[in-house]
Amino acid sequence: MAAQPGRGEKPFHIVSPVLESLPLSKAAGTKVYMKLENIQPTGSFKIRGIGCLCQEAAKKGCRRFVCSSGGNAGLAAAYAAKKLGLPVTVVVPSTTGPAAVRKLEELGAEVEVSGQVWDEANRRALELAATEDCVSIHPFDHPLVWQGNASLVRELKDSLETKPDAILLSVGGGGLLAGVVAGLHQVGWQDIPIIAAETWGAHSFHEALAAGRLVSLPDITSVAKCLGAKTVAARALECSRECQVISQVVEDTEAVRAVEQFLDDERMLVQPACGATLAVLYTGRLQQLQREGRLQTPLASVVVVVCGGSSIQLAQLRALKSRLGLE
Repeated sequence: MAAQPGRGEKPFHIVSPVLESLPLSKAAGTKVYMKLENIQPTGSFKIRGIGCLCQEAAKKGCRRFVCSSGGNAGLAAAYAAKKLGLPVTVVVPSTTGPAAVRKLEELGAEVEVSGQVWDEANRRALELAATEDCVSIHPFDHPLVWQGNASLVRELKDSLETKPDAILLSVGGGGLLAGVVAGLHQVGWQDIPIIAAETWGAHSFHEALAAGRLVSLPDITSVAKCLGAKTVAARALECSRECQVISQVVEDTEAVRAVEQFLDDERMLVQPACGATLAVLYTGRLQQLQREGRLQTPLASVVVVVCGGSSIQLAQLRALKSRLGLE
């Protein structure tokens, strides 16, 4: 069922552009369309699902939101709360940068720092949410979040003249993957392969796929902190049984190089979490999957979900390059 705001309410996200990228097409050896979720009001796709969840919670009488986040989900919850005139507390791990905290506070959110990784921040958020009229806004593991994110695929169906041969996206907790799979079912595109990208050190989905069950990473060691869920949502693993989902894991260095290359190519600065997906194109992994027979040859076109760039600044990119020895 498609998520449609009730009572004439407009969703908080925009219909994001779908643009062909000549540099990415050259790198991938096929036509590449970018779904530009980085220009959403909060800087990432998160506003789709979280906006939907917040609107529904408000209609049911919620008086306050609590959200755990490494950055993007919190910004979406804070934005939605401001639109709805409700207070929100965002619990972030200590790895969240000061720029992201400042953005949250500018949107009117109360920010609490708890734990070193998202999973620890989420435990604190659940404690705070255990009060009357307060709703926990999960960043990725909720049916309304998936339904809201499914709108992305409906927009692709409206924007593209022909069905793409693959969709590339990043996986953190699995909310985007679950939303895209829901959307593919809604528009009858469930035969499209999905290439799910992660970085080593935040590869909980890859580990779950390999094991055939949910696996918890001992720690998040990747610089792509927005991919930093030690365990993906159970729904993400279910999606891999409903559609063809191909896992690809890239190095942090490859993700950060892809961020820099994308900035040069398309004049947009995105996060390493998004760079993981772009790295699949820049490093020739798409062609490798074709050579292995895991993707069809030739590919007429593919779509890459440019998922977000709200928690990155040029100074952070320079610091990441220095940390990874890329200077």
